[in-house]
Amino acid sequence: MRAAMPILALATLFTTAAFAQDQNVEPVNDDGVRWYNSDEIPTYKIEEDGTVDWPTFSGYRRYHAECHVCHGPDGEGSTYAPALKRSAMRMDYYDFYGAVASGIQKVGASDNQVMPAFGTNPNVMCYLDDIYTYLRARGTDAIPRGRPAQRADKSEDYTEAETNCMGG
Repeated sequence: MRAAMPILALATLFTTAAFAQDQNVEPVNDDGVRWYNSDEIPTYKIEEDGTVDWPTFSGYRRYHAECHVCHGPDGEGSTYAPALKRSAMRMDYYDFYGAVASGIQKVGASDNQVMPAFGTNPNVMCYLDDIYTYLRARGTDAIPRGRPAQRADKSEDYTEAETNCMGG
């Protein structure tokens, strides 16, 4: 006999599923580097067999290289900084980009949030769309915690864009 799912877990499951339906994450076109939704915002693409597109896999790698120290593994948050998998779902793409590039400072009697600006860090900015798509995939529960089990290969167009951004 299967154990009953706790009410809170069940409510979270339905809330996450309903929330994911309201998000525009469906990939509609690909420029050879990454997938975009109908609003021309970067998005993830996951095949039926669970294969994650290269930029989203790259986002997993870059997030864990640059962001997880403060924001916790897999975008789950920490006692130090908020869960970015939720922030990437709530924030407009351009606001997310601006927050990472310019940083955030909210310091006062009831708030003490300071995120440094990463606008001059190519290890973040060259991969910010990748990080964003990874966090959106986590925020809609399209991919579970941990390293994606399968990934697409890196395209030549992606390699060229990466080399150009990194100044090579």
